[in-house]
Amino acid sequence: MEQEKIRKLLERYNEGQCTPEEAAIIEEWFDSIGDQYTSPKSEQQVQADLGAVQRALMKQIQPAPRRFMRSWYYAAAAITVLVAAGAWFFQQRQHSATPALPGQQPVAGNLAKPVHTVDNGFVTVNTPKGNQEHITLEDGSKIVLNAASRIRYPEHFSGHHRDIYLEEGEAWFDAAPGAENSFTVHAGNITATALGTTFNIRAYAHEQQITVALLTGKVRVTTASQPSLILQPSEQASYDLRSLQLVKTAFDTEVVTGWQKGYLIFKDASFEQVRTGIENRYGVTIINQSDKKDWTYTGNFREETLANVIETICLTESLSYTIGKDTVILKNKQ
Repeated sequence: MEQEKIRKLLERYNEGQCTPEEAAIIEEWFDSIGDQYTSPKSEQQVQADLGAVQRALMKQIQPAPRRFMRSWYYAAAAITVLVAAGAWFFQQRQHSATPALPGQQPVAGNLAKPVHTVDNGFVTVNTPKGNQEHITLEDGSKIVLNAASRIRYPEHFSGHHRDIYLEEGEAWFDAAPGAENSFTVHAGNITATALGTTFNIRAYAHEQQITVALLTGKVRVTTASQPSLILQPSEQASYDLRSLQLVKTAFDTEVVTGWQKGYLIFKDASFEQVRTGIENRYGVTIINQSDKKDWTYTGNFREETLANVIETICLTESLSYTIGKDTVILKNKQ
């Protein structure tokens, strides 16, 4: 795992065994981390952990002073942030850090709650960044609405149609059986019609793509300009909003549904996909001020703090960063 590689790199640095290039990376990180922020533990916990980590570091600093002749301001700030973030690369984490539970948001502050409104017989549900919502329709169908998403549906179904409107974002659907009543989700320029089916639709406008991924049953995906596609389980239809092409491919179930458990799982992901995943999970805004815009990032984060996720991604992508209270800024490495 990438975290293990980073831990070993830090161990080599402490032992004075890094290459000059590796040492430069570590030292730049120490210099920059003092300005970063993450959700702190209580002051008493931080002070106790900080003291233990400082004592351990002092034993390593003495044999190799040339590596650590820097202001204790930066060292203490870095250690405090690392302890608050889980301090996964120090052995003391086993005694002080408590991992977040799946789906738990490890970000300080009160996140906004989903908003339900009713107008002209339709219910609209809006979810903010950092939050999800579970919805049960009157026919027993279930919806899990991802963060930064909006969905609209009738209070009561009538006739032989059950029409749902995913107006923005991502949602997972478990359509209750009903052969006489079609279950149709409208998302942008496409519709997905199913019977007794579980499927996921992702339609964030800034990603310029809408995907329908089928888990069980069958679903028909239609657009105004392309022939319909019939999906089988483990198949997805991707509609490109620029080329207006509808393409069927296979998909990794864990990648598509991990968001429901609070996981971040990326496979050859673009920057926009990475940004959406992190913003939805942690309720922050990511600003990319670097020259690197075209990403194909692959990574797996299951119970990680925001600081750990950003640190790992930036090491992989050779970027620097700062984390504020609710904003992450990515920059070119100097």
